[in-house]
Amino acid sequence: MSVRLPQSRMFASLAIRNYRIYFFGAFLSNIGTWIQRVAQDWLVLELSHGSAVAVGVTTALQFLPSLLLGPFGGLLADRLDKRLLLCVTQLWMALSALALGLLTVTGVAQTWHVYVAAFVFGIGSALDVPARQSFVSEVATRELLTNAIGLNSTSFNAARLIGPGVAGLIIAAWGSGWAILTNAVSYLAMLGALAMLDRRELDTPTPVPRAKGQLREGFRYVASRPDLVVALGVGFAVGTFALNFQLTNAVMVRQAFHMGAESYGVLGSIMAIGSVVGALYAARREKAPRLRFVVGAAVLFAVMLAISGLMPNYLSYAISLPLVGVVALTTMTSTNMFVQTNCEPQMRGRVMALYFMVLMGGTPIGSPLMGWLAQAFGPRAPLIGGAILQVLTIGMVIAAVIRRHPPSTDRNPLSADKTDATV
Repeated sequence: MSVRLPQSRMFASLAIRNYRIYFFGAFLSNIGTWIQRVAQDWLVLELSHGSAVAVGVTTALQFLPSLLLGPFGGLLADRLDKRLLLCVTQLWMALSALALGLLTVTGVAQTWHVYVAAFVFGIGSALDVPARQSFVSEVATRELLTNAIGLNSTSFNAARLIGPGVAGLIIAAWGSGWAILTNAVSYLAMLGALAMLDRRELDTPTPVPRAKGQLREGFRYVASRPDLVVALGVGFAVGTFALNFQLTNAVMVRQAFHMGAESYGVLGSIMAIGSVVGALYAARREKAPRLRFVVGAAVLFAVMLAISGLMPNYLSYAISLPLVGVVALTTMTSTNMFVQTNCEPQMRGRVMALYFMVLMGGTPIGSPLMGWLAQAFGPRAPLIGGAILQVLTIGMVIAAVIRRHPPSTDRNPLSADKTDATV
């Protein structure tokens, strides 16, 4: 199906009815998700008497299922109707949020309750993310896929602009429990959008028939592609050592600047300003970025992360966050675009599952590590140490790939001037 592009390339995908419905449903749901992320971390700090390690454990448990179930979620996305799969996963996460919210507002929540709820929520997310990411290619057309991916990032980060500030207000007025319940209600927007889609207009690929070895096939496919290996290495380094803003902002606000929940929520919204700018920049792209751009953006992200960790007071730290947000979103969106547009449609669910497995699955390693760094060396250590570890990890992945595929060979991922997109 061909679509006449609107005058503004930035919002071209919104001309498609299915994508437009999906976009706004996801946007409202994402606002609720960010409200819960802030409320959940603040709740853990309250219940654990300010323990950064407890926040790190909560985050780790929420993302651990991505490491354990991510490949299986990708296989389900390739085998099943993604729209119906998303209905199930969205309902699962809504019920998880509802349970934790009710425990909190009734005053019986304990730290271990939050741990369990985070893990249960993470199971739904592990199965949801591969389907949701690969479903974009069904509600948008092939020629607009890059734009649709960029707008998805805009939606997610515009929600991050709104969500933390709203969360801070709700927490201050009524408590963390009501903020978490707000997220439970927000899933109705996404479920409603999925129900309203015109299934005749979906660009649905032929489902992969059930066969033995399909999980291994996904791993073998990525392993045979050095360019994808480097991109997934970037995703792992960023997800493990850099994307810990709920923890780093919380400990900076509470321990470095000695401020409260409202200030914590404001930081998330301030950072999201830069994230939205980065996502809108990505949405203007007509072609997927090259691998060198992905690697360069990740290194710049590490530099900005370390600089933010050196800021002496709340105001200067807040001013640095929009710039961190720009480079963070540029890194994540360009990596996402590169991976999605450089794999075969029949493999997209499994490849995206592996990408998000390393992006979010590294959090069970990185988040407790960042919490320990904060406990041992102070609240600035996770930012500066995380930046150093990110660059070192990317360097080791590139060195390993170049050693296996020397620059003189055609298989070296960094030797080509452009990538081969197979959208």
